[in-house]
Amino acid sequence: MTRKHIVAGNWKMNKTFDEGTALAKEVKALDRSKDVITILGTPFIHLQAVAEILEGDDTIKLASQNCHPEKSGAYTGEVSIDMLKSIGVDYVIIGHSERREYFKEDEDFLARKVNACLAGGLTPIFCCGEAKDIRESGTHEAYVAKQLKDSLFHLSPEEFSKLVIAYDPIWAIGTGLTASSAQAQDMHKAIRSLIAEKYGAEIADATTIL
Repeated sequence: MTRKHIVAGNWKMNKTFDEGTALAKEVKALDRSKDVITILGTPFIHLQAVAEILEGDDTIKLASQNCHPEKSGAYTGEVSIDMLKSIGVDYVIIGHSERREYFKEDEDFLARKVNACLAGGLTPIFCCGEAKDIRESGTHEAYVAKQLKDSLFHLSPEEFSKLVIAYDPIWAIGTGLTASSAQAQDMHKAIRSLIAEKYGAEIADATTIL
């Protein structure tokens, strides 16, 4: 198993349609390493157009910022995995701190999203991370471990090996604080150790952690 090298950009709720397609073209034109996968996490309105722009370039992929776990139904404003897959989406961002905070998405619901992604052939980018008070209390590693266990540890080794993990330090977002390289690496090490305990060293070492 080989660990993927990934650079991912979450556009959040930014860029009009024309601005978004222009940015996608700029990113595609950059001189990028062929050994690194670039992922663009665009708003829904850009997905199909950006997929067409990126077509034929295996080093740059498309991510949706959200999905619904059900295949279809009366879920106004939501999109299914099949819908995303049909327009060329490769990855789905799941568990971002803003979805957790503003839309009250809990670990059970996130687990359903992960299951739907894997069943539909898309790759979940699962976000985990702690707020400032958790970091200051010294319980941040245990907090993140619970997020991972509750949302992901029901998966089989084969399923888990398809995931990407993204450490999302909430305390360093919009606060003026910055997560140092050492702090990020310490959390990556803790996450990888936790994965090794559950799934073994080979899967832990091969898991991409952003």
